[in-house]
Amino acid sequence: MKVTLPEKFKMKRKELIIYLVIIFICIISVITAFYVQFYGRVDFGKLLGLDQSENIFGTKTEEQIETIELGFENIFDNKISYSENVESKKADKEQDIVYTKYSKEEAEVNNYEVNIHIPYINIDNETIAKYNEEIEDFYKKAEEILKSQNENIIYTVDYTSNIQNGILSLMIRSNLKEGTNAQREIIQTYNYDLRNNKEITLEEILKIIDVDTQTAQNQINDKIKSEQDRVEELKSLGYNIYSRDRQSDIYNLENISEYYITSNTLYVIFAYGNNANTSEKDVIVI
Repeated sequence: MKVTLPEKFKMKRKELIIYLVIIFICIISVITAFYVQFYGRVDFGKLLGLDQSENIFGTKTEEQIETIELGFENIFDNKISYSENVESKKADKEQDIVYTKYSKEEAEVNNYEVNIHIPYINIDNETIAKYNEEIEDFYKKAEEILKSQNENIIYTVDYTSNIQNGILSLMIRSNLKEGTNAQREIIQTYNYDLRNNKEITLEEILKIIDVDTQTAQNQINDKIKSEQDRVEELKSLGYNIYSRDRQSDIYNLENISEYYITSNTLYVIFAYGNNANTSEKDVIVI
């Protein structure tokens, strides 16, 4: 026997479905708001369990890490790469969010060789203004060198930049060779949370990319130990190599200032030339 429900009851079923959908949306909205409150960003795919893509941060094989480390010197392309819409963040809409503000290549025999590409972060706020002021020092150094005579100075500056998951990451590398002094390599990084308009720490980045802080710390410690063992072996053979103090607190996560994040790779950099006349550095790939 076929039973036909009254029209009135059918309407109530439709209303019930609508109400359930509204309640579901409200629940998702509350969860999302809670997540954003504590983490400052949200990936809806991961939040709903729909994102099945592999997170390879912190899970790279030794072979993958070695390949990435070998390619580190080649990532400085004086460009920014990103796939996110950042138009609303730009101070100057005609320029990219990071662009080359100063570029110069000039040489005078016995005086200097200069090849510089100085970036500028195209965002108008106090934190970024401080970054740009620091970056300007690279250009001031070039101006000083261009006035030098008979000092045989070689000076280069290049950079790379990337936006991933709302994080603007900029890394600048400078090489300076003055006369008979040892070559000095300087690496400075700037990491900025575009969504929350603030500087972002290494520990915050590790949380976002879902890498355990102790795992990252162990990886750093192991790398520094390995490099210092190499240094001690070379010193025993008579080589003069920059020594690491593996007990130094500069290797503690909370004190690390130079780090750069790009697609599926976080670089932690210890550039000893930032504070000494050396080109020695350690690059940890996470």
